[in-house]
Amino acid sequence: MAQNLQNGERLRPVDLARGHGLSTQAVRNYEEAGILPAAGRTPHGYRTYTSLHAGALRAFLALVPGHGHQTATSIMRAVNEGAAEEALRLIDESHAQLLDDRRTLQAVESALRDLEPTTPSGSDAGPEPAAASAAGGTFIGPLAGKLGIRAATLRKWERAGLVRPRRDPLTGYRVYDEADVRDARLAHQLRRGGYLLEQIAPLLAQVRAAGGLEPLEGALRDWHGRLSARGRAMLTGAAELEAYLRERG
Repeated sequence: MAQNLQNGERLRPVDLARGHGLSTQAVRNYEEAGILPAAGRTPHGYRTYTSLHAGALRAFLALVPGHGHQTATSIMRAVNEGAAEEALRLIDESHAQLLDDRRTLQAVESALRDLEPTTPSGSDAGPEPAAASAAGGTFIGPLAGKLGIRAATLRKWERAGLVRPRRDPLTGYRVYDEADVRDARLAHQLRRGGYLLEQIAPLLAQVRAAGGLEPLEGALRDWHGRLSARGRAMLTGAAELEAYLRERG
């Protein structure tokens, strides 16, 4: 393919596809989605591509790891439609999201530093009050409000084993003590970090049993690694997109 480009020859869909391990149908789909500029046509109706299309394909494939398929598609569409400012805005939003994810990770690590082991407690059915606090703890409504989630979410987390509030012996209301609040805060941060409930529950159980951060160190290292990989992928995508923008003029 490189030789074809150097000679200024037209490229077939298979020429573009082969260089990136794609199918020719994928290349056609990218064109129809606006990721690639519209192809030229031979007198017989066959698609022909140029170095500009090759540059667009390289830019798109480089953008995907850092920005995701949907955002990368929107960026390329904006560029191909002559809306470079919109493309730059989308890129800025991705960088802002990455920064927010880094802050979330820092919050998780901060929550973990304060986490203490808790002891199992019973869980009986009963209504929840609208009161703001309880002796030695807090009720479900105030805790949900503090975390910015719904009370139903806390009940779901309880069923999944993420939080284990005690029950007031007189009212049957859920009461979250200080350790429960920390568990809920940690679960909330891990959910923001993309972890599933079934992934969080065993991590919290291990932390409770071990009484420390060690069980989560592997998960945190992986999280750090994924954020770093996204950041570097964004740099690679930016370089390829800049090259494509220059070629478009």
